[in-house]
Amino acid sequence: MTRMNGAQVILRMLELHEVGCVFGLPGETTIGWYKEWQESSSIEFVLTRDERTAAFAAEAYAKVTGRPAVLEAPSPGVAHCAPGIAEAYLSSVPVIFFSSDIPVNQDKKHGLTGLDQTALYASICKESFYLTRVQDIPFLLRRAFRVATSGRPAPVHVRVPINIFHDEAEITDLYAEPDYRVYPAHRPVADHAKIRQTIDLLLAARKPIIVCGQGALISGAGQAVLDLAELLQIPVATTTPGKGTVPETHPLALRVIGARGGMAYANDYAHEADTVFLIGSNTDSSSTNHWKLYGDPKTKTFVQLDIAEAHMGNNFPLAVGLVGDARATLDYMLELLRRDHPDLNRPALDLTDVKRSALDSVFNANIPMPEGTFSPVRFTQALDRLLPADAIVTAEPGVAAIYPSALMSVREAGRRYLTNYSMGALGYSVPAAIGAAFAGSGPVICLTGDGSLAFVLGDFETIRRSGKNITVVLMRNDSYGWIRGEAILLDDVDAPWTTDFGAVDYVKVAEGFGFRATRITSEDQIEPALAEAIAHPGANFIEMMVPTQDKIVPFVPNWVESARKKGLSHFR
Repeated sequence: MTRMNGAQVILRMLELHEVGCVFGLPGETTIGWYKEWQESSSIEFVLTRDERTAAFAAEAYAKVTGRPAVLEAPSPGVAHCAPGIAEAYLSSVPVIFFSSDIPVNQDKKHGLTGLDQTALYASICKESFYLTRVQDIPFLLRRAFRVATSGRPAPVHVRVPINIFHDEAEITDLYAEPDYRVYPAHRPVADHAKIRQTIDLLLAARKPIIVCGQGALISGAGQAVLDLAELLQIPVATTTPGKGTVPETHPLALRVIGARGGMAYANDYAHEADTVFLIGSNTDSSSTNHWKLYGDPKTKTFVQLDIAEAHMGNNFPLAVGLVGDARATLDYMLELLRRDHPDLNRPALDLTDVKRSALDSVFNANIPMPEGTFSPVRFTQALDRLLPADAIVTAEPGVAAIYPSALMSVREAGRRYLTNYSMGALGYSVPAAIGAAFAGSGPVICLTGDGSLAFVLGDFETIRRSGKNITVVLMRNDSYGWIRGEAILLDDVDAPWTTDFGAVDYVKVAEGFGFRATRITSEDQIEPALAEAIAHPGANFIEMMVPTQDKIVPFVPNWVESARKKGLSHFR
């Protein structure tokens, strides 16, 4: 039995769960925690300049490490964490989110910053706890880690009134449960009879395809997916958030499909498949081109494997629904296949030439760029050539993500490419780069647009202070280019009055924060500038003018269709 204050108990429980760092921002309601933290804990505090940044950074950190991330925010800025927590919730990423608060029931007196934090976060967290007694902290934090990392992982919110950090109690249960230091904490195998049904369907299929969403990455199922693909000679496609489940240079890798980076050859293959095995995909609108990707679902056989029961058959009728962990279920499926079909010999399939031809057609298209702009295709080619194996790329929705999603090759399986295509809020890639840099040791390349960059410029100081090797690449077009493209291409709206904004000298801004900064003024500068930035172990900034999406249309199927009708330049 030990007498401790609340701040000590929280810190000790985080240490017992092997938490390495916490992302956050100071406030009056957390001073008691910081005081104890400075005196007694070695957990690293990553100070950001905005609560949104801290939330997105924590989400990215959890994606890369496979461990639940920890986020903290004071009561005045508690609502600012919502975009990051919403993304983590929809992306099945575990974040333990501490929000400090004014004393219990003082909000009812209209105390400054008083807000029902519990109600605010209940809809985008698996659970939301309200700490009112110090002696409850060990139990509730064990539960928080258990809930966050079990089943479908997701954030858990912990609301801490200011007095809890100072109040004391006798603590008798100071321990952690080791299973919940990582995720997935448990790996249930799907129903064995349904696994056998799936095997029969895959063996009988004429043109099957495996489609991996980010659930396959969360499960760490890449090797099992590849083993199954090789054994049955089935192509493997991924959604954009699932990119990296298998090496994209593998002969059976079809690469990205869908409406956010799916090239025509890959989408066509998915459309022609007779059997679709969905692994860790919630079959959202983006990954399925608004549910049209596979054609008439009544003519296809769908099998789905997911840890979340709610995803089963949500958008497509299933022949078999497998509820379980992807890696564990596929491992057992492979065991049955090897045992029951020892002489299996399937005709070899190699997609290398198909992929090479499709990529070369884009790389060699030489579509003229509008005056003063440079090709995102040329940039992505250079990035693909120069990217070290231990590098991580973070990408903002829009022009910054659409080209690398399609054209950049992830050569080693794993979370090496981070996007926020679950929610898609702007202002993601810079915070994600910070989280990724604290999660790994290699260089981080952050791809952003100027519409997004304006959300997070303050955290250039965080990048500079961190000393991490982070290169921010700004694909600038002085516009909310994605919305402009959608409005002009699909709705015939005269978009500039709502989407275009004034120019900023971003190079001077970056230099003011202490970045090594450069502006691309000719295409032959792209590769040297990128190589120099990656080699420089610090904060780097590259600005490159690119065309808006209505001028040069990227890999978005309904946009491409519109561009063809309107006679506009496009990639497919």
